[in-house]
Amino acid sequence: MKKVSKKEAQKQIEDFFLNIKSKIPSEIKKIQNLSKNNNIKLGNKRKSFCKKCLNPYNNSKIKISNGIKSVECKNCGYKSRWKIKLS
Repeated sequence: MKKVSKKEAQKQIEDFFLNIKSKIPSEIKKIQNLSKNNNIKLGNKRKSFCKKCLNPYNNSKIKISNGIKSVECKNCGYKSRWKIKLS
């Protein structure tokens, strides 16, 4: 991958996450590396794919209880948990 400026990398990351459902794990890994190399945080975008197998969440099990959101990956069965703000 050639060296790109931070603004170009930001644009590539934004375009990539517009259609995350049709991506494969190797493409997600490339975007992760691009963001790491350019010191760009993915923020809430990282919650759209499994951190273990890097597959996008498609029809995954979602459970919310006691201010914790649990998402179970259909591919590998890994459960990701995030705190959510209750307003």
